[in-house]
Amino acid sequence: PNSNMFWDHQEIKDSVFFRDGKRRIDFILSYVDDRDGERKQERRKEYEANLQKAGLELETEDQSESDDGKTYYVKIHTPWDVLATYADVLKIKVPFKANDIPAHKDIPMNWLFTPFRLPNHIMNPEPDYFTSPFNKEKIDFFLIDDKETFFPPSVRNRIVYYILARCAYYKEDSDDKNKKGIKRLLNNGTYGAAFPLHDSRYWKASRDPNSESERFSLYKHWARFFSFFKEQPLNLIRKYYGEKIGIYFAWLGFYTEMLFFAAVVGLICFLYGLFTFDDNVWSKEICSEEIGGNIIMCPLCDKTCGYWKLNSTCNSSWQSHMFDNVGTVFFAIFMGIWVTLFLEFWKRRQARLEYEWDLVDFEEEQQQLQLRPEYEIKCTSRRLNRVTQEMEPYFPAKSQCARTFLSGATVIFWISLIIACIIGVIAYRLAVYAAFASIMKDSPTNNIHMVGSLITPQLATSVTASCINFVIIMILNVMYERVAIWITDMEIPKTHLEYENKLTVKMFLFQFVNYYSSCFYVAFFKGKFVGRPGDYIYMFGWSKLRNEECDPGGCLIELTTQLVIVMAGKQVWGNIQEALVPWLLNWWGSRKARSHPESLYSRWEQDHDLQNFSHLGLFYEYLEMVIQFGFITLFVASFPLAPLLALLNNIIEVRVDAWKFTTQFRRPVAAKAHSIGAWQEILNGVAVFSVVTNAFIVAFTSDMIPRLVYMYAYSPDNDLSMKGYINNSLSVFNISGFSEDNRPDDGESPEWFNSSVITTCRYRDYRYPPGHEKQYTHTMQFWHILAAKLAFIIIMEHVVFMVKFFVAWMIPDVPAEVKARVKRERYLIQEYLHNYEVENLKIQLSHRNDDCSSNPVDYPDITRREVLSECL
Repeated sequence: PNSNMFWDHQEIKDSVFFRDGKRRIDFILSYVDDRDGERKQERRKEYEANLQKAGLELETEDQSESDDGKTYYVKIHTPWDVLATYADVLKIKVPFKANDIPAHKDIPMNWLFTPFRLPNHIMNPEPDYFTSPFNKEKIDFFLIDDKETFFPPSVRNRIVYYILARCAYYKEDSDDKNKKGIKRLLNNGTYGAAFPLHDSRYWKASRDPNSESERFSLYKHWARFFSFFKEQPLNLIRKYYGEKIGIYFAWLGFYTEMLFFAAVVGLICFLYGLFTFDDNVWSKEICSEEIGGNIIMCPLCDKTCGYWKLNSTCNSSWQSHMFDNVGTVFFAIFMGIWVTLFLEFWKRRQARLEYEWDLVDFEEEQQQLQLRPEYEIKCTSRRLNRVTQEMEPYFPAKSQCARTFLSGATVIFWISLIIACIIGVIAYRLAVYAAFASIMKDSPTNNIHMVGSLITPQLATSVTASCINFVIIMILNVMYERVAIWITDMEIPKTHLEYENKLTVKMFLFQFVNYYSSCFYVAFFKGKFVGRPGDYIYMFGWSKLRNEECDPGGCLIELTTQLVIVMAGKQVWGNIQEALVPWLLNWWGSRKARSHPESLYSRWEQDHDLQNFSHLGLFYEYLEMVIQFGFITLFVASFPLAPLLALLNNIIEVRVDAWKFTTQFRRPVAAKAHSIGAWQEILNGVAVFSVVTNAFIVAFTSDMIPRLVYMYAYSPDNDLSMKGYINNSLSVFNISGFSEDNRPDDGESPEWFNSSVITTCRYRDYRYPPGHEKQYTHTMQFWHILAAKLAFIIIMEHVVFMVKFFVAWMIPDVPAEVKARVKRERYLIQEYLHNYEVENLKIQLSHRNDDCSSNPVDYPDITRREVLSECL
């Protein structure tokens, strides 16, 4: 008998049902009863009483039953009548007829994709139905086999959360009508947590045959890293987590698939640079003792920098060629077109998902019905809505303007703060470069094994500055995140959608400046405003910090270094933060529970020990990917391997996110979304902007245009060779023209430098030599090159934009097959509803004819139904 009792107890504890084993647990509230928490007790009592008035059924697990001996768990079950009422209010779509449209034809060579496929019962956990918004008064119109399982758990928890968010916790005679919603009760500590339950442990299926064990299926087929080459079970993700999370994983998977093509082309362009080393005439000239060894360069900073030979930059010149070659121009154009294809094909994929997931008629109006409880509480004023002709809460325009102004001023202040930090890093670069140049003049780094010869003052400055910049980025991120949420809360947006969109724009604007500003500096400002020997330009005009020059190999290699450090650092840090932190917190939180036998560690306690998935959880996932999207599009001309890095990261990212959702977080409340929201417009904006930035990078940061102008217009004997290019690209300066402030200090120049023999030095520019009537002014070649750069920008932008618009026009946003299915479904709904009403009328008339003495039938007015509930 005792063993039977233990078995029963075990079944009750590790179950998603009430103690009777029949009523499903749709939600859990947990709290710890404080000795001095009388007000909290009062709030809980009122709140739970109001929940019961609204039709919910509650069952409380005493603290003595919990593993810590302190926590109470309130289990909530939603009876059929309440589910039906709210499904009607929320216009939840349910099946009324099996889909009779033939399935897709088989794709040719389909057997090739067999290794990537998942079993059909995982990919399509439900049959395909035509659906219609639920109507409580026409229950027999819908395909209802079992009322207990008709609404899946994700829909049930969404309905319960809708009630919890609006239920009051004040007494009927209370004056304070603002006391509403589970969010406020969680904030003031009345409840510790509120969450729906996972349906099983993730590592094994539930013993209860009535429990679906979808979490176990998701873990087995989706969340394990060794499934990285498999397709994602999107229909199961949507069924378990809701459409909003389903759309995110669909987008992330599609983005990763499309990255594969960009990564392959980028790798080919990189290999082209690698295999054309022998054609790299200018690097050979820099490295040769006869040419590069005899060219004496002017000092790169005042006082502490000495004269140097051009062949000392031999290594960086070879490295630069890997990224700065003709393949780069092709790749920049290719990426402009790839971005368009990605966005257009995603719209088609999204349209197909909208149809399959019953989101076609899910308009923003439905979201508008669901005002944020915080908005309803804060808005004391009411006015007539012209559409619904009902009174609704609204916020006075004057107050709204003041809040928006304060919000805008805060955003501008923080963006100014980032720019100030970037200027600080630039000042660091200028100050430290002089120090590194002084230290390294005798090349002490050459003694370092293997890499010593590669370390130059430029590289040392660039790497340390990029690392400092990355640390500043991370610190500012943490600080601004809190500020952005605070100012968005202060604006009191009306709906959840509006809240997310406002926060999205603020966070993206900030992150855009934070992550990309240092890359913009290296790409478009460094080496562009340096002046010339004898007339240098200084930072702020008055400081002692002379603006940086580019390496004779070009500034592109520095942009590549900056991009690799910030992009790779962000990805590594992001994955550590996403995976390791929740795992450590959960490991620490559940360490006590692990000592209990599994039978006593109840389903609600297991989930309570997991991390809470905040309502902004998905927001951060999107933000991380969109920032990465910026890196691989805005600056891709400087680093063709960026898409490959992003692809490798995303293959890991999909599985890390899946593992995290399935194993480390409580089950999120299911939410609907028919698209990726404001992120779509942000991606479109980044795509257009990327064409401009890449055109400017190729024209002004790369040395591609000066080389082409030299080859076609200035090469000796017009033989289209690059011989003599290095000598042609360097101007001459008379050393005697240096002022005292610019001249190197005694002992700073190397031993081989003899001022009595060497009277001139060279610098990167196209200026007339000393002694010429126009000495030190720009030559005609400079203006030819500038004209060629501007012409290239205009031509590249026009070509890419024309192809982009043509591709966008050619590819319809909604596939023809989906349009046909939507029309067929709407037609069927009308036809079936008409037949249903006619049949009902016939039955009513036959009843009336059978019973002549009966009263005439009263047909009810079809008016707007109200939810008759004291809770609302």
